[in-house]
Amino acid sequence: MRGSMERQREARLSLGVRAARTLATTTKSPPMTREVTPRWLLRRLPWEDVAAGTYRVNRRLSHPLGDAPVAVTTEAGRVRVVPRDLGGLALLRGFDDEAALTALADGFRQRELRPGEAVVPAGRLVLIAHGKVAKRRAGPYGADALVDTLAEGTCLGGRALAGAPDDGEFGYTAVTACTVLELPAEAITRVTGAHPALADHVRAVAAAPAPPVNRRGEARIELSSGHDGEPALPGTFPDYDPAPPEHPLNVTQTLLRVHTRVGDLYNHPMDQTEQQLRLTVEALRERQEHEIVNNPEFGLLAGADPRQRVQTRTGPPTPDDMDALLGRRRKSRLFLAHPRAIAAFGRECNRRGVYPGTLEVDGAPVMSWRNVPIFPCDKIPVSPYGTTAILCMRTGAADAGVIGLHREEPPDAYGPGVNVRFMGVSEQAIARYLVSLYYSVAVLVPDALGVLENVEVGR
Repeated sequence: MRGSMERQREARLSLGVRAARTLATTTKSPPMTREVTPRWLLRRLPWEDVAAGTYRVNRRLSHPLGDAPVAVTTEAGRVRVVPRDLGGLALLRGFDDEAALTALADGFRQRELRPGEAVVPAGRLVLIAHGKVAKRRAGPYGADALVDTLAEGTCLGGRALAGAPDDGEFGYTAVTACTVLELPAEAITRVTGAHPALADHVRAVAAAPAPPVNRRGEARIELSSGHDGEPALPGTFPDYDPAPPEHPLNVTQTLLRVHTRVGDLYNHPMDQTEQQLRLTVEALRERQEHEIVNNPEFGLLAGADPRQRVQTRTGPPTPDDMDALLGRRRKSRLFLAHPRAIAAFGRECNRRGVYPGTLEVDGAPVMSWRNVPIFPCDKIPVSPYGTTAILCMRTGAADAGVIGLHREEPPDAYGPGVNVRFMGVSEQAIARYLVSLYYSVAVLVPDALGVLENVEVGR
């Protein structure tokens, strides 16, 4: 073996690469991370500086219309109503007797429906716990017209709580296999008889005159038009919401640690602390976009108004579904969808022979629908069953849209909304930096944000 190596060394005519590397250096890239995504939402949201730490959204006084969605839970295969959520029904709004609400929740009975089976709310309260139900009415020429597609959390026959019969104007049919919870009239009578306060509340709400409101639920401004002569003009004033919603800035933080020996010895050609901060801030920005979409307190998915939630007609996102979502608001600026939802929409367009447009945004081609760009966002969750959501929004304070909130220049600013504060050196010679990112999001009026729900991406 030794003789072979000596013969190779004698045969070589120039310096070997391995030996030459001992005298050479390398050209290095900054440290890369696979976590970075385009973050279109953060780039397209208009940002407002919130120097006070809390942003208050002042609005006109409004009154809730209709029933709020009711949540359900599943325990050992049995579906149960969340009692407190029953307080969102129109006839129970403001009623907080937990014992009475629990008694009502216990009176619901579970029922399974096959596709095409009728849902009959006559004389009973029906809650859709799982699946989709088509709401139809007779059209002007005799054929049934689809009014809406209802999904989980929707209550039918709410007037049964007051003993009022269903007018039969609408018909309801299960589109998919459905699980519904039914509260029959005898159960309502039994619970109201055992809880007189509940019966009194329902009677008082049912007998109270409806407040004068516009079609958005806001307190109406009295006007007069088309008069002749000298009639007395109505007096009016736009009333304000006495308890406007407030959005305190959320914070995402971490404690970055860098050993001083690393900075002393290995800061050439790149500053080690600077690179550590850059990668940390990238992770903070990714978490920021995730929270803006998914946070249960202020996130866009949780904060969308129930009347701005649209259900897909068949499952996959079709052009009809996108039109229904787009038609709910003025000046829609963008769609936001998971990449799998965008691919599913493309398949539906191909199936119909429809070709969505393409827009160039910040030098990148983006699919569009009705000239509104569809931006990808992998922070929108996809359920284990292959369903997700598509968001559509109007943006900007001038148009009463969706806005991002942050501190433009916080103390010890490292970037917009980012604060880096030196926390000293420990006894182990480790320098510590508190890295903070302050942010939130606000929907200035409810119709600025819409959500297409139960979008199937697996077909």
